[in-house]
Amino acid sequence: MTTFDFDKIISRRDTNSVKWDECNDPEVIPMWVADMDFATAPAITNALHRRIDHPIFGYTLVPESYYDATINWFARRHHWHISREWIQYTSGVVPALSAVVKALTQPGDQVIVQTPVYNCFFSSIRNNGCTIVENPLKRKDLGESLFTYEMDLNDLEEKAANPKAKLLILCNPHNPAGRVWTPEELIRLNDICMRHGVRVVSDEIHCELVMSGNRFTPFASLSKECLQNSITCNSPSKSFNTAGLQIANIICCDADIRQRIDRAININEVCDVNPFGVIALEAAYNEGEPWLNALCQYLEDNYKALKSFFASNLPQLPITMLEGTYLVWVDISPLGTDADTLTERLLKEAKVMVNAGTMYDTTPAGQNYIRINIACPRTRMMDGLRRIEKTINNH
Repeated sequence: MTTFDFDKIISRRDTNSVKWDECNDPEVIPMWVADMDFATAPAITNALHRRIDHPIFGYTLVPESYYDATINWFARRHHWHISREWIQYTSGVVPALSAVVKALTQPGDQVIVQTPVYNCFFSSIRNNGCTIVENPLKRKDLGESLFTYEMDLNDLEEKAANPKAKLLILCNPHNPAGRVWTPEELIRLNDICMRHGVRVVSDEIHCELVMSGNRFTPFASLSKECLQNSITCNSPSKSFNTAGLQIANIICCDADIRQRIDRAININEVCDVNPFGVIALEAAYNEGEPWLNALCQYLEDNYKALKSFFASNLPQLPITMLEGTYLVWVDISPLGTDADTLTERLLKEAKVMVNAGTMYDTTPAGQNYIRINIACPRTRMMDGLRRIEKTINNH
């Protein structure tokens, strides 16, 4: 049986890493931006080494084997059967989202998001001259200092009924709420959107990072109606830690909409991809599943260790019940301070870098949360958590 060493400490400093080199302080542990401190799957690095043996890196064609790998992966792992012509490649999920918004809206249209939510949704909407409409998630306390979120479908019905509302950007699984949406939730959301002519754009970049007891469901796989009323954006980049290789897919069954999206991709000049991204996707989807399964188990064990640590050392701070992703949403309101102040203090005093909730929720509620990335070797995570605890409890 192949084993993978997720406990190995790999230095990323001085590699022009956004996560590690954004802050010049060598003592800081970065637990912020969503990439992982693990070596990617050996199948990927081996495939890239083979490509590097050919020393010319010019413009690349995307071969049929790329589409086959994508189609076979989603059929095998998620029981979603994708047709070849539905797939459009681009350089990342954020460029994909921006292209879809550009293709399907006019300036002044409304785009609905479910806050707190991934911050780049906001910029993709604003950059295309559209208005952000928030359909805030409802917090549900679970006891034992745990909480989760549910969709507010009554509020969504009201927001979607506005004639200017054209799109809803769905985060599935949800960052930073940690939810893996159930089929029932997704179908009810689509029913509301279809009643009011709102198309769903589903960001499914975290789709492989799911804790046991939960199952990811591709939005478009649920029904003919969900397929026809949606555009899906996905990538192996989060799951296989290959974000710098810049590859993603837009999946849409409607030929007319695909043509409009293709035009927007070209207007935004994100129609070319690099050869390493193409090769990495094929290797990930064809050979990377054992590594991914081991990764998900390691991340789940990290979350269990974090949950135990908070229960023992920071019981005053509730955390999300994490169903998916490796991003833990922490309620800091019991501290009587705001997220921006706390993140600055943690950086200065604890030498730990986390995200303020204000990135994901621009209302005052965002000041009540921080986000912690636990995708790192467990010893490093525990070091970061102990630093956080010392700063908070000794203040």
